[in-house]
Amino acid sequence: MTTMKYKRIMLKVSGEALAGDEGFGISPRMLSFLAGEIEQVHRLGLQIAVVVGGGNILRGIPASAEGMDRSSADYIGMLATVMNGLALQDALERLAIDTRVQTAIEMREVAEPFIRRRAIRHLEKGRVVIFVGGTGNPYFSTDTAAALRAMEVNAEVVFKATKVDGVYTADPLLDPSAKKFDELSYIEVLNRQLKVMDSTAISLCMDNLFPIVVFNLHEPGILRQLVFGEKVGTIVRGK
Repeated sequence: MTTMKYKRIMLKVSGEALAGDEGFGISPRMLSFLAGEIEQVHRLGLQIAVVVGGGNILRGIPASAEGMDRSSADYIGMLATVMNGLALQDALERLAIDTRVQTAIEMREVAEPFIRRRAIRHLEKGRVVIFVGGTGNPYFSTDTAAALRAMEVNAEVVFKATKVDGVYTADPLLDPSAKKFDELSYIEVLNRQLKVMDSTAISLCMDNLFPIVVFNLHEPGILRQLVFGEKVGTIVRGK
């Protein structure tokens, strides 16, 4: 039997992905699909940490562009990630997967505070750990939170779930001539200003030689393919 390439991963899921075709809010259909994909690899013994975004409810930068104070907008976005994390927890636990939500903004009635050693212990016990609240600070995206938490819990890779099957020279949904990259270096991503993750997250991964794999969340079974090291999506790493 083929062995898994990874033992512990960080899965970054955008808020937009949780909205599904509706474009706003939380789609029960998309939640069930995502939970099912996680279940496939969790049953294999993979240790899974998840960071969820909040863009299906509110994004800080666009809101601040409309006149809202940037810090206020970012804090609202962080609270949106808590709602998304609790919804994902419910979907996973309906599949009998033991799950913990840890938040960077303390709210003990609904989630644990983020404690690194406790998070690692949950992963070791086979629980899925969902990190919400971003980094707990405005001006930092959930991409940066995913990179930061991945390193804190000793994950081996960040799987960045998107709506397309990798990184392209341009948006393939708008430009049919866009070319897909199979592999990129961190510097190439930064120099080309490719929309993989924000520059802070890319720089953090670059400084720590931490790999990122960008893939299409909507392809059934792709998470399993990635875990077994199949060449799908785009990998970003040092060269």
